[in-house]
Amino acid sequence: MSHRILLLTLLHPLPDNPARGSFVADRARLLRKMGHEVRVVNVLPRMMKMHEQRRSTMQGVAKAPRRFEYEGNEVLVVRYTAFPEHPLPWWTASSIKRRAKKVEKWLDDWQPDLISVHTIWPAAELGRSLAERWGIPWMATVHGHDFSVGLGAKQGNRIRELCKNTDALVVVSNVLDGIIESSRVIPCHIEIPEESRNKVARWHGRWRRGELDILFPANARRPEKNHLLALRTGRELETRGWRVKIGDLPNVPRNVVHDRMVACDLALITSSRESGPLVAGEAVACGLPVVSTDVGDLNEWLPERCIGEATPESLADAVEATLENEVDDIVLPEKFEAESVSEELEKIFTLLLE
Repeated sequence: MSHRILLLTLLHPLPDNPARGSFVADRARLLRKMGHEVRVVNVLPRMMKMHEQRRSTMQGVAKAPRRFEYEGNEVLVVRYTAFPEHPLPWWTASSIKRRAKKVEKWLDDWQPDLISVHTIWPAAELGRSLAERWGIPWMATVHGHDFSVGLGAKQGNRIRELCKNTDALVVVSNVLDGIIESSRVIPCHIEIPEESRNKVARWHGRWRRGELDILFPANARRPEKNHLLALRTGRELETRGWRVKIGDLPNVPRNVVHDRMVACDLALITSSRESGPLVAGEAVACGLPVVSTDVGDLNEWLPERCIGEATPESLADAVEATLENEVDDIVLPEKFEAESVSEELEKIFTLLLE
């Protein structure tokens, strides 16, 4: 059954930052493939251009247009006023809820059946306000930051309240499940074009004399990705005889990401915190073996030899163990496929709307 779904999100690709929140754009695309009508509202803070330097994910936010087209669909941008790090959560909440009339005007006579919010703070404040105005259910999806950082910040109490108030709370991995009661795990699906999909193949280069093209699958500017640890791991491998190249992924479109994954020898994830990470699944779907610190849900599906401690020596050991062994057990779990995620989403829609 087709439904009208209003998707509210803090993260979404922008004209000047196509990598920002690509997983949310993937979800909107999946919902449309499932036969639903989807409209997208991107909630953004008001900020000056110079403040984008605080985080790489802020690139493109300051000058984002009020409306823009993404993959043939119009996206509405609504702005809220807030201080950095949200020292006054009530101020942020008040500001964003005042954007409700702007959303209603943009939608005109298009009435949603359901509101789906991605990232709780502060987008869920607007989602709840609109749901109450229209008398419809709303659901929220937590991707990680709301729990790993937000709950310990000043907006923590509001995040808890919003999570308990929503009609359905979804988290994207098991490491987030149970932090707030009654959550349901539905991972982000892995969307890779068929021409980029490959089985992971065993490496056949020259042992400790060959060149290793290692992909650091993140923007090196993001501190939680721990790029320095990746560089130190590369240096450790070089002391063992390897010739190492390590390239990162700044804010580039997904097709560029997938091209790099197909071309590299191995992906190295050194993050200090993750909920997934989604990029590990993308790498494996492209045929790229993954070595990582023990973050997110990777220890649930990656072989033990592919996971190392957060030290250069341990990660270098994991790299070598991954290269010298068979790779038939490095496969993408079915739960990350679009069909599986679609089925789980439809169960929630049936529960809320029928």
